[in-house]
Formats: sequence, C-alpha cells, structure tokens
Amino acid sequence: MRIPTIAFVVVVVQAMSLQPYAARGGHDQQQRVVVYTSVDRIFSEPVLREAGKRLGLEVVGVYDTEETKSTGLVNRLIAKKDNPDGDIFWSGDPARAVLLKSKGVTVAYDSPAAKEIPDAFKDPERHWIGFSARSRVLLVNTQLVPEGQEPRSILDLTDAKWKGKVAIANPLFGTTSFHVSVLFGALGDAQARQWLDDLKANGVQIVSSNGEVKRQVAGGQVAMGLTDSDDAAEAIKDGQPVRVVFLDQTLRVPDTRDEQKGGTPLGTLVIPNTLSLIKGGPSPDGARRVFDFLLSADVQRMLAESCAQAPLMPGVTAPSGVLSLDRIVPMKTDYARAADHLERLLPMLKEWAEKK
Repeated sequence: MRIPTIAFVVVVVQAMSLQPYAARGGHDQQQRVVVYTSVDRIFSEPVLREAGKRLGLEVVGVYDTEETKSTGLVNRLIAKKDNPDGDIFWSGDPARAVLLKSKGVTVAYDSPAAKEIPDAFKDPERHWIGFSARSRVLLVNTQLVPEGQEPRSILDLTDAKWKGKVAIANPLFGTTSFHVSVLFGALGDAQARQWLDDLKANGVQIVSSNGEVKRQVAGGQVAMGLTDSDDAAEAIKDGQPVRVVFLDQTLRVPDTRDEQKGGTPLGTLVIPNTLSLIKGGPSPDGARRVFDFLLSADVQRMLAESCAQAPLMPGVTAPSGVLSLDRIVPMKTDYARAADHLERLLPMLKEWAEKK
C-alpha cells in the first residue's frame, strides 16, 4: 500500500487555533480517564489537558522518566494486567504497543477517528493505531563539522575520523532501542551486530537519553549524534549551532528478492506515536472518547506545532517550514517484526552497552 506524503516539521510555530471537538455521549464531569504516556510531558500534558477540557472528563497522565521512557511504563502495565489502573497507553513508538498486545494487556478498538490514517500505521487487529510521527536523524554541530563533510549513512558513524565524536542514547530504552531493532531487521543480524561492535570500538558516547544527545551535540562535547526529529527541532528553535542530516538516502542495501534492482536505499526511520486501549481499564467508555480525540486532526496539528511531529492524517495543515517525506526516502518498516527483534535483542544490547 502506498503511504501518502507526510509533512515533517522543522520549524515550530508559536500560535495555534483549535476548532471545537464534538464530544459524543454528553459530558460526564465525574468520569476519570488515565493515560499512560511515554511522550515527553511538556508535549503530552497540554494535549491531555485539552482532551479533558473538550470532552468534559478528568484526563490524568501517568508519565515516566526520560531515561527509562516506555520501558518502565510497559513493565508497570504488564504487572497490573489483572487489575489495571489505566485506560490508554500512548507510546512514542509502536514496539511497546506490539509487546503489550502479545502479553494480553490491550484490547482491539477500531476507532472511527482513524479512518483516514494509512493502514501501514495500524495494527491489523487494531490493538494499536499510529498517528503523529517522528524521524530518526543525525544532529550535527555546525561549528565542528563543515557543511558537506558529515556522514551520509548510519554505517559511516564507525569511520575512524569520527572516533569518540558520536553520541547515542542508551539502546535499552526509548526510540534508540526501537531504531536498533529495525536495523537488525533491515541489515540482518550479522551486519547489524558488526555495526554495533564497530561503533563501540570507535568510541561512541552512550548517554542517558535523546535529549542528552541533543545537549551534547549543541554544546560541542561531541560532533554529532543520533536523536529524534523533535529533539532536533527544539535545538534549531533555540538557535543552537546544529543542523539535521537525513541518513541513508542513497545507500543501496542488497535486495536478494530482485538483484537486478541492486537493492533499495535504507532510508530514514519514521516512528509513529501509537495509542492502545488497555484491556479491563476502569473507564472504557470515557477511554474510547479520549482515544478518538487523541487521533483527531486537531491533536496532530497541535503536536506538529509544539514538537515538530508529522501528521499521519492527510489534509492536516502543517506549519510553515515543513519537509515532506516525498523529498526523503523513508525506511520500510515492519513494526510488529521490529518489536519481536527488540524483545529478543534486549539481553544482547544490555551486554553491549555495559561492555568497556
């Protein structure tokens, strides 16, 4: 299925206007809906506050630390599977939603608000639905790396000239772990493991979070680092000496299915947010109303303007200064397969991260 053009925001606009959202079933001021979310609180909390205001509900967010993002929330949801205290899981990537489905924590919900979102960003059984998305990018310090001399492929980060000058977030957590799992699927176990080992041998700096990658690059402690597009946009908005590089736009990865084509570009990883309805949650009716609202065009516009996330719903007006995915090569991603890789890879990644 062809995925429609997606706008990737590189400039954050300051003003926004939301049209009234019709709350179905009337307003119930006493109903409480609990949303577990791994999305940065500075961005997710205003959205949840708006949901409560529009729907006449008490919408409460449960947040995690930046360093253990997604992982801590997922473990808590699994532990409370038989007596859940939450209604919705809003994840920053699909991997944890796939894991929760496999553990029987979530229930299918085919939200009518997701009708226009491409099926490529939905679980076939609707245990999760994707909406606004980030990309994985290389953030480069403009004062340390001249224009045109930056790496063009993720494989170039192991080059000796970048020894000790590259940072990544701890691969046990968040979007970095998801990125690694996707690379194992795209490159195969042998090549991906070799890349990790070469990266470690080249003195990669493993820091606590994507936000810390951004800070280290902006501050000149390292020349470059892998991070998320929203972190990169924040650094650009703050006037830091950085620029964004979309990696692997021309690299040809061998394609054994059609050798005459010579392979396809590896591309840039696009990571949608996902929503999952928690099985047996305390407020199922209110949860579905909040779920629908979070998938709305208004929320996708809100996230585009606040944290440079790309709407996945066609027709959502993006802020000025946008980059369309038809101008970059997106990575082909099987999100369920990536989640399977992630669960399998975590023990190895822990050993790799701790290795001196």
